[in-house]
Amino acid sequence: MDKENGSLAEVVKVFFRLGLTAFGGPAAHIAMMEKELVEEKKWIDHQHFLDLIGATNLIPGPNSTEMTMHCGRERAGIPGLFAAGAAFIFPSALLTGILAWAYVTYGELPAVIPFMAGIAPVVLAIMSRAIWKLGKKATGRRWQKYLLVIVLAAALQGANEILLLIGTGLLAFIIAWIAHHRKQGVEKAGALLLLGLTSPGSLSGMAIFWKFLKVGSILYGSGYVLFAYLVPELVETGHMTRTALLDAIAMGQFTPGPVLTTATFIGYNLGGWTGAVAATLGIFLPSFLFVLLLNPLIPKMRSWPPLSTFLDAVNVAAVAVMTAVLIEMGLEALQEWQSICVALLGGLMTFGRPQWHSMWTVFAGALLSFILFSFF
Repeated sequence: MDKENGSLAEVVKVFFRLGLTAFGGPAAHIAMMEKELVEEKKWIDHQHFLDLIGATNLIPGPNSTEMTMHCGRERAGIPGLFAAGAAFIFPSALLTGILAWAYVTYGELPAVIPFMAGIAPVVLAIMSRAIWKLGKKATGRRWQKYLLVIVLAAALQGANEILLLIGTGLLAFIIAWIAHHRKQGVEKAGALLLLGLTSPGSLSGMAIFWKFLKVGSILYGSGYVLFAYLVPELVETGHMTRTALLDAIAMGQFTPGPVLTTATFIGYNLGGWTGAVAATLGIFLPSFLFVLLLNPLIPKMRSWPPLSTFLDAVNVAAVAVMTAVLIEMGLEALQEWQSICVALLGGLMTFGRPQWHSMWTVFAGALLSFILFSFF
């Protein structure tokens, strides 16, 4: 693992490109990072990448964006952490801001269905390869294989992903701690929980910033959970219509990069470009701080057997949750013959020889989708 041995320009280049092409949500983004940074560039080994995923799932904020920060920190130190996060966020935030302007100006979203229909099937192939690689690393022992099956079954039944991750880790920790205590004695561990969300006041830039800062500090899971926080805050208070909020969520899914750039769209609707910048800074700033504090602790977690077992269990649960997302996306996305054809193309480009870069795989899928859905 070539740690802290890269330039900021290199980090910015890699994550800016990912920010332009990383479609499909957090699990897909992480799959793309695994392929490029672990397999191709070898910045991080598989085990440490898994540890970063597991630890990231335990803190608030957008998981894939926080993974970019971790990877940037591993490659180029603390400056790399901030450079990677900013480079990944910027393309999506800028595009979402432009779409928000068009939406406010013209009153509707662009017609992008033919292109969008091809992104999900291709992303399924990219995710499948990453999950296979990470799963083999995470389930090296028999108990981990059993745990993967149990957590996957629970996830497919609709169990809360955060409860699965934390519950699985805590159970494994307790068992390992009891075993370790008999040999080594008792040690202590601690945790940090941030809370707080206030009702909307003025819709000035600063008010928008504070609102999204508080949401970013407590937002667990994916960016889609943002909708649940904002309905009572914006729709029920009359600041935004439900239709506009649904359109904002749709834009967050359409644009590449982090889904939480939905905040950019909403911020523009509430306060123009000032509101867009304020909302974007507010929603992502907590993640930079959480990762800055967490990253140095991850290797130390490996040094104490109970915490190492906790991290192993969380890693297995994370792979199981990603697998559940893959299955659910597949059932939703592969309903037309055109989508199945695009998925087969993605599989050939991802698993075949030569293996294509994720960026070209996404573009090829979108192009084939446009042709098939437009002319057949």
